[in-house]
Amino acid sequence: MTDKIPTIDKVLGVLGGMGPLASAQFMLRLTLLTPAARDQDHIPTVLWSDPRVPDRTRGKLAGGENPEPWLLRGIRGLKAAGAHAIAIPCNTAHGWYDAMAAEGLPILHIVDAAAAELRKVAAKGTIGLMGTAATLRMRLYQDRLESQGWTCLTPSDDEMATRVTPAIGLVKANKVAEAYAPLAEIVTSLAARGAQAVVLGCTEIPLGILAGPHETLPVPTIDTIDALALAAIAWARG
Repeated sequence: MTDKIPTIDKVLGVLGGMGPLASAQFMLRLTLLTPAARDQDHIPTVLWSDPRVPDRTRGKLAGGENPEPWLLRGIRGLKAAGAHAIAIPCNTAHGWYDAMAAEGLPILHIVDAAAAELRKVAAKGTIGLMGTAATLRMRLYQDRLESQGWTCLTPSDDEMATRVTPAIGLVKANKVAEAYAPLAEIVTSLAARGAQAVVLGCTEIPLGILAGPHETLPVPTIDTIDALALAAIAWARG
């Protein structure tokens, strides 16, 4: 006699590949953070990992190819695969959130996920924010977080050019360990300016931070990969 296959209530779609390592880390953390005693307790998930999506920062700031058609192609592919909601482990891609959401599936917004985790360590006050140049320029985090009572400090233009952006590039080039020192320097700088916590608003940045002695950093950091994974778990179990 064949056991009856349990009904799947919710399938999570993951729009990934931006970059591939961040997507892989999201899947790992989604699995490890899910309260589960057996395979069947985990969240049914479809991963669409397409690293061919044009660079989001160049697309927004430097006249590069528009990634929107590629993002919509991924959303439609996940919808066709049976996804009921979508998580996107790329912060900058949320600059095209409205166009993607118009495809009809709910998208778990990574900034809202980060805010939920930030609230646990700094309910209000001054916080630091790191991300790609495009994420910061679009104010994806600043507008949402400031409306909820936080004041956001960001790296200087020089810090972005000499520390943050090169470190993100190192992670994308699989030189993760080399990214720790410049990223940790910026966390420390933001803390010295008064940040009570620092949001790592690019999914490459947590990978770099975790590659070194992150427990020695002067303030808590908010890993947006973990935050999004926790939001996905709450959605699936809710």
